[in-house]
Amino acid sequence: MKIEIKLLMVKKQILKDFLFVVLVLLVGVSVFGQVKKDTVSLSELVLTASPIRNTIQNSAVAVSVISEKEINQADGVILTPVLNKIPGVYMQQGALNTNRITIRGIGARTQYGTSRIKAYFERIPLSDAEGETVLEDIDLEALGGIEIIKGPNSTSFGAGLGGVISLKAKQLNQETTFAKSGSTFGSFGLLKQILSVGSADSNSSVFANYSNLQQDGYRANSDYNRQSLNLFAKQQLSKKSILSFFSIATRLKAFIPSSISENAFNNNPKSAAATWLAAKGYESYDKLLAGLGFEHQFSESWSADISLFSNLKNAYEARPFDILEDKTKSAGFRSKVNYLDYLFTLPNIISVGTEFITENYNFSLFRNLYQSNSGQGSLQGERFAQMEQNRRYWNAFFQMETKLSTKLNLESGIAFNTTHYNQADIFSQLGTKQNYSFESIWSPRLGLSYKIADGKNIYASLSKGFSIPVVAETLTAEGQINTDLKPEIGVNYEAGFKGNFLGRKLYTELIFYSTQIGNLLVARRVAEDQYVGINAGESSHQGIEFLVNYKFDANANIQLNPYFSGTITHFKFKDFVDRDTDFSGKLLPAVPNVQLNAGLDLVTAMGLNFNASYRYTGKRYLDDANLKETKGYQLLDVKASYVFYILKKLKMEINTGVLNVLNEKYAASILPNAVGFGTAPARYYYSGNPVNYYGGFNAVYTF
Repeated sequence: MKIEIKLLMVKKQILKDFLFVVLVLLVGVSVFGQVKKDTVSLSELVLTASPIRNTIQNSAVAVSVISEKEINQADGVILTPVLNKIPGVYMQQGALNTNRITIRGIGARTQYGTSRIKAYFERIPLSDAEGETVLEDIDLEALGGIEIIKGPNSTSFGAGLGGVISLKAKQLNQETTFAKSGSTFGSFGLLKQILSVGSADSNSSVFANYSNLQQDGYRANSDYNRQSLNLFAKQQLSKKSILSFFSIATRLKAFIPSSISENAFNNNPKSAAATWLAAKGYESYDKLLAGLGFEHQFSESWSADISLFSNLKNAYEARPFDILEDKTKSAGFRSKVNYLDYLFTLPNIISVGTEFITENYNFSLFRNLYQSNSGQGSLQGERFAQMEQNRRYWNAFFQMETKLSTKLNLESGIAFNTTHYNQADIFSQLGTKQNYSFESIWSPRLGLSYKIADGKNIYASLSKGFSIPVVAETLTAEGQINTDLKPEIGVNYEAGFKGNFLGRKLYTELIFYSTQIGNLLVARRVAEDQYVGINAGESSHQGIEFLVNYKFDANANIQLNPYFSGTITHFKFKDFVDRDTDFSGKLLPAVPNVQLNAGLDLVTAMGLNFNASYRYTGKRYLDDANLKETKGYQLLDVKASYVFYILKKLKMEINTGVLNVLNEKYAASILPNAVGFGTAPARYYYSGNPVNYYGGFNAVYTF
């Protein structure tokens, strides 16, 4: 009891100290020059990910935009605190390399990693041909913003039932040449070093960034080391043509603590799973993603762009139950043509496009002889399996926006998708080969946006989406393709309000949605850390999302940007029978019933900036039967930075921050439906980091 009281007093003291600093800043800053104010309303931002550009205000879709400034308010390590500010988006972080992103509860039952969501970087797919997405490879220093379309609300991106996350490259100001160096230090052995150079003029720009991120980790067996090199370039070939190029090279070695039991979570949250610790389990890979884009404006009415891309990955993962060695090679293109004219007498834009990916995936499995390796960790034994898969994914789309009147805008579209698998058993003497194509899928969409007053719109939309199974779900326990498996199909109903008040300084959103999913894909555990996918019925995803964002000018020297957002959900199985157990009516595991976010950004003329963000995440069920649950938790993060110049050429930034100020004990991620084998208890939990600190500096020299 005394310890709990002492901890509570420490938490209160931290908050008091932070509020005191803010108060001193508010009083003392008025002697300095005027602040550079952010005067652009959130509703006026133009969405660039969709083939047809529109503002947030006028679009008939639930979409969120994260600016480069908001990305920089985080610790620069991972996107988790950035994405979790967005209503309806939930990123669970088991470790820096073990993450799962869900949008509106879709993808929550995926055992490891992110699926059911499409991700792009400058219109180049980050999701592979099977639909798995890894965002943690992208260094935050290279990002210029993020757009998130929630739900199956865009026909142009194919298999993304949960939605689309589009990352934008860092944009350079015209007529600038610079070099930047920075370092970040923090708890648990955190060290991040970056080196960037960039140059831009009226016709071209180039940006290169190298970063090295290292961390020992809070938990045992969680060392992390990632090196990445990013290169972006753009050239204006003529007044009507632009050529662009980007590449992202990543080298990673990250150890894996895996999930732990309830007893270990409560009494020894720093521990790793015993088998993973004994095997010193880890993953490592080299990966290269490269893309080439070309845009051309034929006339005032006609425009087109095309992107060519390739993805190479060579990976190795030492696991207690086996060692996986795999290689991935993929290539593809994405193109669209836009036509602007009148449909009868109505202003109209049409976009027609396609996306194609072909991917070769080769993997081998080896015995892991760690138990006979004298405590030295994993030791590769004989090969016992080798498979090769070829996948082809094709999506064609048609989108149209028609201005029915000065107040009413119609969005419509339809997409067609085919996905084909080809698998060969290379290891077996029989050389078994299988071919399988998922049934072709049509995905239509309709949306209406109506301007009820200046700066205030209501909208409604109806859309259909789908997601194909990932590789682990397509295979049976014997390693063959399950030809009975079907893609998940979802129908989304949505209505919302987007409104500005107080001279466009206050922006609000209120959104209601209901997504009904059929052919529900669930993971059935058949052995320790082995799962197979099954279609097990239907689920219902209903929720409310809201946002309040305010830009307040305290005086000429200070701007305050408070915000409040959240989501209230009711996700349940409508019809779900697994073996002999009926889970119909039960709530979906691994997703919170409520998420609330509140924060304050403070910008001053003297170069001192503060931001604080508070997040409350409600309880999550651990199993389909709703017999076990983990309680809700709250996280408070704060950061302060100071920017100043030396001789006008050298810009310096010093920053420091505290994550989990309240020192909350919480499960940062959970493994739904975990099963214990033998006498071992089920391992549901990934421990979240306790209170931790970071600080750093950046130096930017402008030539």
